[in-house]
Amino acid sequence: MSTHPPTSVDTLLERARAQLHRLSPHEAAAAARDGALLIDTRYAALRDRDGLVPGALIVERNELEWRLDPHGDHRLPEVTGHDVRAVVFCNEGYASSLAAVSLHQLGLARATDIVGGFQAWRAAGLPVRHSERPSVPARTIAD
Repeated sequence: MSTHPPTSVDTLLERARAQLHRLSPHEAAAAARDGALLIDTRYAALRDRDGLVPGALIVERNELEWRLDPHGDHRLPEVTGHDVRAVVFCNEGYASSLAAVSLHQLGLARATDIVGGFQAWRAAGLPVRHSERPSVPARTIAD
C-alpha cells in the first residue's frame, strides 16, 4: 500500500518540474549541438503526422528507462554513463517532465525536457523533417 497521500496529475507535474532545469526549444537545440541526446518519446502516429527532429533518438515512453539505464542490458549505445545529458521531449511537454524525473531516479542527474515539447520546437522554426515511410524506434527490445 502506498504511503503517499492521493494527489492530482497537476500537482505531480508541478513537483516534477521543480526538480528540472527545463530548456526552451532553442536551448535544447544548443544542448544537442554540444553533445546532449535529444530523446523523442512521442508515439508513432504523432511522429508520422508531425515529423521528426533531425538527430533525435526515438525511444517511446514505455521503453525509456530500459533504453537510458547506463547499466541496463537494453541501453542505447549512446548512453555511456550517468553523466549523459538527455533532453526528453513529448508532443507538448507534459509527459516529458515526468519522464525526465524518472531518469533522475535512475541517476541521470542531467536529464531534462523541452518546455512545450515537439510543438514548441516546431513553432520556434527549428528543423523538422518528414518521412515518406512510417517512423519506428531505431532499436527494439528483444522478446
